[in-house]
Formats: sequence, C-alpha cells, structure tokens
Amino acid sequence: MNKIISFANQKGGVGKTTTCVNVASYMALMGKKVLLIDIDPQGNATSGLGIGKEKGSTSVYDVIVQNVKPEDAILHTMIPNLDIIPANIDLAGVEVELVYMQNRESVLKNLINSLRNDYEFICIDCPPSLGLLTINALTCSDSVIIPIQCEFFALEGLSQLMNTIRLVKKRLNSNLAIEGVVLTMRDTRSNLGSQVADEICQYFGSTVFKVAIPRNIRLAEAPSHGLPIYLYEKNCSGAAAYEKLTEEIFKRNNVSYKKITKNKKTKVKKGGANE
Repeated sequence: MNKIISFANQKGGVGKTTTCVNVASYMALMGKKVLLIDIDPQGNATSGLGIGKEKGSTSVYDVIVQNVKPEDAILHTMIPNLDIIPANIDLAGVEVELVYMQNRESVLKNLINSLRNDYEFICIDCPPSLGLLTINALTCSDSVIIPIQCEFFALEGLSQLMNTIRLVKKRLNSNLAIEGVVLTMRDTRSNLGSQVADEICQYFGSTVFKVAIPRNIRLAEAPSHGLPIYLYEKNCSGAAAYEKLTEEIFKRNNVSYKKITKNKKTKVKKGGANE
C-alpha cells in the first residue's frame, strides 16, 4: 500500500503535530517505510524528531521554490524506516510565492508524486491555517486525519475546515477522504471533556477513531527533547494511545503490521538524524 495522509486543523494547539510525528513514528516502528513532510513554517515536526531547522538548511521550501529535487531534501531520522523532508523559517513566506506559480494548488502534488512508490505511507504535517500550503497538502493526499482537542471551543472553525475539504474534493482532488478524527488531550476525569467528545462523535459519527489521546505530561515534554514519545517514554499512557491509534489506522486500511516488542531497544544515532 502507498498512501499519503495529511494531518490538518486550522486551529492551533490541538495536538496536530504531536499526532503526525507519533503516528509516523509508530508506523515506522511497526515495519512500514514512512516519509514525514513538514510544511508548517514553525517546523515543530522537524524539531520534534531532533532535527535542526536553521535558516539556509535544505528544506521543503527549497523543494517548492528553488527546484531542489525532493529526494535531495530527505533526511533519515533516529527512528529506523522514518525519513523526513524538514521545514525551517524560510517557509514562512512561501505562500506569497505560491500565488504567482502556475497550478499553485498542485505544486506539492507534482513534486512528491515521484516519491510515492518509495514509501508505504507519506504523512504531511500541515500549518494551522487554511492557506495555500494546506490546500497543496490536501490536493496531493489520499486522506486527511483531523485532530480535535477535547476542550470547550473544539468545534469552533471546524465548519471552515470541512468546507475547504469539500471544495478540494470537488475541484482539485476527487479521491480525498477523511481518514478519521482523533480526540486529543482528553481528560477522562472532566465532565466537560466527555461532553465535548460526545458532541464530536455526534458531528462526525463513525469517522471518529475509537482511540482517544489522553492529556499526558510526557507527551508535552517529548518535543522539547527532540524525541517522539516512543523514544522519550514508551511506557506512558500517551505512548500506549498513539500505538493503539496507529494500529487502528492500519486496521481501517486492512494493512498488516508488526507488533512492537517492548523490551527491544531502538537504535538512536547520537544527535538525532542520520545524514
């Protein structure tokens, strides 16, 4: 199977990047060859995998604007089978440059089509907006995963996202589907969290994943150490949730996978990425 999945929500702080990084990591740990493409100018997925995002380093910006071949921007990460095309601050102004490009909504699609057969899954971390970068991601994707925080304003603005997905499906990518909705930062002790989760399930129905991601301090700490949760604290509740979520994604796609052996050590190259 070769599948491109975007992780999108224009609302910031909902666990979008955390979900993208950790799902991509667990996919790789379960035996799949995975590429993560970071198209968020903040570059949090890049730093979350222990890779520097210094200005001037080769990044997805160079692929989009400077005609660098996508394969020349790929870095290996500390997780075996997981590669990344990183982002850095150069990406901040790319939407202005995209405006003047021919077929501006399909630039990313045309660039990464050549990589599709090299990976079983390509995960795209979108910026928290509905601008041209997100449109490009949706145009080249087979499906989209929507992380939603279990908080009071969870559904605020979601109608805009759903409308954008509908428009992309109608005009640019008829094959685009909603892979699923992920409930994030859920506190089972809170009545509000349960009420919000019920609302989201009513709104999205069976597309909501059965596995919800709990509010977990280890998940919050891991990015500051440049580590996915499996390498930071694989026995915490957040790690267990992302492992189960990844298994649920595979099951929805009828994809076989290897179970992770908990006592097996994952080799980590000092300093992060294997360049």
